[in-house]
This record gives sequence, structure tokens and C-alpha cells, in this order.
Amino acid sequence: MNFSEYLKNNIVYLDGGMGTLLQAQGLLPGEHPERWNISHPDVITSIHKAYFDAGSNVVCTNTFGANSLKFADDELEAIIKAAISNANAARQQTTQIGEKFIALDIGPSGKLLRPLGDLDFEEAVNIFANTIRKGVKYGVDLIIIETMNDSYETKAALLAAKENSKLPVIVSNAYGEDGKLMTGATPAAMVAMLEGMGADAIGANCSLGPKQLRSVAYELLANASVPVILKPNAGLPKSVNGKTVFDVKADDFSQDVAQLVRDGVRVVGGCCGTTPEYIKALHDKTQCITPVPVQEKNITVVSSYTHAVKFGDKPILIGERINPTGKKRFKQALVENDMDYILSEGVSQQEKGVHILDVNVGLPEIDEEEMLKNAVCELQAVINLPLQIDTADISAMETALRRYNGKAMVNSVNGKRESMEAVFPLVRKYGGLVVALTLDEGGIPETAEGRVQIAKKILDTAASYGIAKKDIIFDTLAMTISADNKAASATLTALNAIKHQLGCHTSLGVSNVSFGLPNRDAINSIFFALALENGLSAAIMNPYSADMMKTYFAYKALRGMDKNCSEYIDAASTFTVSTTAVAPTQPDIEKKSTAESDSALQRAVIKGFKDKAGELTKELLTTAAPLDIVNNEIIPALNIVGEGFENKTVYLPQLLMSAEAAKSAFEVIKAHMAGGEKTAGKGAFVIATVHGDIHDIGKNIVKLLLENYGFDVVDLGKNVPPETVVEKVVELHAPLAGLSALMTTTVPAMEETIKKLKEKAPWCRIVVGGAVLTQEYADKIGADKYAKDAMETVRYAEEILQNRK
Repeated sequence: MNFSEYLKNNIVYLDGGMGTLLQAQGLLPGEHPERWNISHPDVITSIHKAYFDAGSNVVCTNTFGANSLKFADDELEAIIKAAISNANAARQQTTQIGEKFIALDIGPSGKLLRPLGDLDFEEAVNIFANTIRKGVKYGVDLIIIETMNDSYETKAALLAAKENSKLPVIVSNAYGEDGKLMTGATPAAMVAMLEGMGADAIGANCSLGPKQLRSVAYELLANASVPVILKPNAGLPKSVNGKTVFDVKADDFSQDVAQLVRDGVRVVGGCCGTTPEYIKALHDKTQCITPVPVQEKNITVVSSYTHAVKFGDKPILIGERINPTGKKRFKQALVENDMDYILSEGVSQQEKGVHILDVNVGLPEIDEEEMLKNAVCELQAVINLPLQIDTADISAMETALRRYNGKAMVNSVNGKRESMEAVFPLVRKYGGLVVALTLDEGGIPETAEGRVQIAKKILDTAASYGIAKKDIIFDTLAMTISADNKAASATLTALNAIKHQLGCHTSLGVSNVSFGLPNRDAINSIFFALALENGLSAAIMNPYSADMMKTYFAYKALRGMDKNCSEYIDAASTFTVSTTAVAPTQPDIEKKSTAESDSALQRAVIKGFKDKAGELTKELLTTAAPLDIVNNEIIPALNIVGEGFENKTVYLPQLLMSAEAAKSAFEVIKAHMAGGEKTAGKGAFVIATVHGDIHDIGKNIVKLLLENYGFDVVDLGKNVPPETVVEKVVELHAPLAGLSALMTTTVPAMEETIKKLKEKAPWCRIVVGGAVLTQEYADKIGADKYAKDAMETVRYAEEILQNRK
């Protein structure tokens, strides 16, 4: 039986932790566990066998960190070959009955992808693809992608797996205490993206114990139409007599996970701190439980890198303003590659309350494929709304879908065979909710019945590509009533039939109905209301139109979608502000922002407009002193974003893009002051990822923020020996040092570094951070401060310097 068949009807038992077991066998601080596949094959094989003996159906190869960023290609191939050989040896040696499978284990690269870091998306895909091809070559049964804390890197890994193998792929992410990934994604958002791309099972692992991951598991179960995975840690780590131990014992662990199996989790195992004892206890407590059947959820959904937007609960607004049709200034922005203007249109529509942004950059005189890719990536850097990729250029569509971080809306396909043959394979590969226009080779039918027949044809063809009805949303095409006074009636009748007879969601470009008529908002808003009453799920509309927004909020209030009419009441004060369908220009937006609270520069920093921040700083320097700009503009803006991050209203990508915008402003100020007055730094702050650990995402985030707050950061890099850290701190007499570690196997190196710093540099305050650390653990190894995120590091550093003053 292959793994896919076994997964359908059984509870699948994965293995548990590897790193802590290798430490017990003598793995040294800073030593790469993957090399033990070659140097200690007997140890690796015995651990795999112990998991098989305990009841595991699947063991993961000791390749979590095996990638080309860490190893030369020849060594990487030797490691993967040996790792699979060791797992196969264990499978042959075990006497435990039952199906046995070997999974190629793929962990994170340790780098942030652009625009947040320096690793390009395609480079990430190639890194994972190289490992996967080698794993396939030497024979595994499935691929497991695990412990990913960034949705974009997760997509890169899954895409690499799908493009370089035909094996089943299961995907598990590392969620924090807030129930989100480090870069902000909710479990529902991850299900939308991963299920759309064809993951065979989706879940959560690492970071926390089973009790803390319970809410994540339930959200996964509520949204996933594929089996759900759960691989918790054995609770939280702490240091006892110099060794890392975890606070949840095997009996409690297995009891907590068993309850989640009863509730529907189908793939279970353990992560950090778990051992064969944990897996045996889990197997014993659950082997008699009848697996809960996996149910098709039929959720129509799109997602961004932070959240999912579901269709059906309430009408969805799709902002139409990123489109050159009839917009002279927008056309100019496209021709001049004025990305700031495009971004400002996106931000402004988000502030108006749209749920999704339509992105159309089609002009004959530009390279649409390159512009669409750049627009999608740049918009996602500053806005967390899902996007609708709107293009008739199939190459541009694929490039944008490939780069999109989430599950996009795709506009559009139609009933022509040529269109379906081009678009459906892309939706099948990359995932997406595709807008289907009810037209075909015969044109747009005049009757509602004709449009419904085309809808049925599109559904049948989509099904042949493996695309479910839930991933099709129909546009019954609003035609102008100035040319045909029956046009609106045909559109609405077809919309009603598709929604209520075919059970599909619907979308309309509402403003088309009034083309050629005066006072178009009056027509548009009434047509919008009629469409909503006939079952319209989503409208592509102008959020600057007061009439359209009045209709939207009034409809929700009247239809019982607005408890206590609170949204209507909140929105009512804005209804008289604008009655025009014209969007404010960028200068208008900036003036409004300045008048309300923030200056133009503060807004640019807050929104992450890097180029704009530099330009505005250059202008301000003609009338304001450099230090005044820093203290009155840049730092207040950073504080606003920092407080939002601490309050969970701003996510890591927004924090980093804001920091990049501030950095752009600082660079202009530094250039202006070159050779003149120098600003006094706040003092040296030495940072490093500890010996043996190559993961520097957290460290790099801390560095960027500290530099923006005026600290002189000395970055020693990753895999840094304790002696190197001590030497630099002593040399600079640095008042602060920061140490980062991601893996349990490298925490002893952190403890050793702290010990040496305390001996040689007792004046230095030491901050530690990383996924494997807790406050108790940090206290045990002698750190002065445990910072759960970058902003907490900044706050602590400022507090220390203030106290010393």
C-alpha cells in the first residue's frame, strides 16, 4: 500500500524529536546533525528503529537542515543518500507490524525571502528543489515540509516538491502563542494556500505543547478538506544541570493529543523534546480510536500572507482602482514605473474598507508581465489584503500567480475552449479562486439561460482539471443599460440562477452597467443593491463612491449582517465626505493624513513606502534640521508601527517594510550630514547567531530595528564561536549583546557564550531570543533578558541605556 492510500482511512503515526536524542548520544554544540548520517549511521538507524518499534508508520530522514546553503553539493548528496539508507535499514530491522514509510524531511532555509530578506523566491525554490531531487533519486515514500514559520517560504518548498516529484507532500507550519506564523498567517490562510496548491495533509508542529496548539488544530480542522497534522513539542524547554529538558511528560502529551485525534486530527507525532516513549504512549492511547472521516468543507476562499477572506458570510468588496482603464494618471504611473502611486492607490482603498484589491496593469506600451509581477510583490510588501490578479496575458498571469504569497483571485477565464485550456492548468498548479465570465465562442448570450448554460460548461471543464466548484466564482457580465434596457435584468436573472440553482458564488464589475449615462453613481448603487438581493457574493467597485458604500453598509444592516448596526453607524459619518467617484490624488491623501495626525513622511514610514520616504526626507532637509526630522518624524512613525506590532495589529512584514522605509530616510540624512555634524549613536550592540546555528532571520530583524533606533549594531553573523562574541564585546566595551538560536541542539552553545561573557565582560547585558527559548530557559542559562520579538529587544536596550544615563 502506498502512503496516499494509507492516509485515506487510517490514523498516521509520525516519529518524534531527533536533535535532543542526538545530543544525548554525544552531538556537540555547533555540530551539524545531518553529518551524523555518514559519521554515525548506527546511531541514526537505531533512533529510526526505536520510533518504528514504538508504533510510527512514518519516520523522517535526518535531513531537516540538509540544503545547499549549508553543504556543498557533493556532501549534500552523500548526506541525503546516507540518511535514506539509514531509514531503510531501520525499516528492515523493526519487528513492529503495520505499514512503514520513509519521509524526506525538509526544514526551513534559515533565511527570509524578499522583500523582507535577501533570498529571492526562485532561489528558495531552487534550494528546496535540489534537496528534493536527491531525495527522490535515493527513494523515499513521501515528502514532509515542516517547521516553516513563513507562508512564502512554505509556498516555495511546496512548489519545489510538486515540480520535482510525484510523491505525496504533507506540510506543517510552526505557529506562535498568538496562533499565527512569524510573518502573520493564520491557520485558515495557510489551509487556503496549501490546499489550493495540492498539499496532501496540512498541520502544525513545533513551537508549543499540545495544549497550546489546541486552538490552532481546531482552526485547521474547521477549514481543511484534507487530513490535519499535529506534531507538538513536549511542552516548553528548560535547562536542568546543563541539559535541555521539556515540561510535558509522555503520559500527559499522549492524552492531550489523543483528544485531538478523537476530534478529527489524522496525522500525529511529536517534535522537540519527544522521544520513542512519547510516540508509544500516543500509539497506545489512540490505536483503537476510529479515524474521523475527512469532510469536504466547500469553502470558497482567497488569502493573503496574513488572513483568509471567505465568500458567503457577507458581501465582499473588491477595489477596482488599480486599473488603467479610464484613468489618465494611473496610465502615466505605469508608463513612468511610478510604483509609489500604485501602492498609494492600494493603501487608500484598504483604508476605505475593501476586502480584496483588483490588480490590472495592462497597457500596450509596457512589459505587462514584469509590471504585474512587480506590482503584486510590492503591494504585498505594504498591504495585507488578498489580491485579484486581473490580466488577459497568460504569461503575466502565471508569473504573478507564482510569486503571489497566498491564494489569489484570478480574473479571468471564460467559456472559450482556448481560455479554459490556458487558465485552468495555472489554477490547478498554483491554487486560486478563478473568476469565470459567462461568454464563449458565441459571444455574450442575451438571455440569462444562455449564460447559465455556459456556466455549466465551465464547471464541467474545470472538474476535468481537478478544480472544484468552490474555486469558481461566476461573473454574469453587467452590460450597459444605455445600449440595452433589458441588459441589467438578464445579468441579475443569470446571477440568481447560478447562485441558487448551481450553488456557486458570483462577482460583478458593477460600474459597467452605467457606462454612457450621467450621474453614474445613482445607477451603480441601485444596481448593486439589486445584485446583492439576487445573491451577489462580491463586487468589483469604487470604494471612493459614497453612494456605493452607503448601499453596502445599509444592505448589511437590513439583512442582519451588522450586529447593532455598529458598522453602519461607524461608516455613516463618512458618507457626506465625498460624493464623487474619483479617487483622491496622492498629494490629497498626504494632505489628509497630515491634517489628521501623521505627516507625509510619517505616513510613508508607517506604510512602508521606501522610495517615498527618501524623497520626502530630501525635501524636508531644505527646511528642517536633520535631528528634528529624526526625532519628530521618523522615530514617532517607528513607534506607531512598533506599538501596533506589540499589540498584534501590525504583522512582521509590515514592521520590516516600515523599518526599510525609515532606513531609506536615514540614508538620505546621513548623506546630507556627510562631512558635517555627526549624530551621536546610542552605543554598541553586538549580535550573533550562536555557534552551530545558521538561522539568522531573527537576528537580522533585530539588527534592522536597532539600527533604526540609533544603535551601533555590530553583526558577527551566524555560527559564531563564543570566543568571537566575547572578543568583540570586550574590544568595544559594548553595553549590550544579543544572541539568537533556533534549534535545541545549539542552545548549549548559547549557554557557553553567556558564561564566557559573564566572566570577561560583566558590564554587558545579554539579550537572548529564538524559537526554542522561554523566559525560564533564559533565566537558567544566565541571560539578562529574554525577548520574544525584535521590538522587545529594542525596548529593553533603550531601557538599559536610559538607566545607565
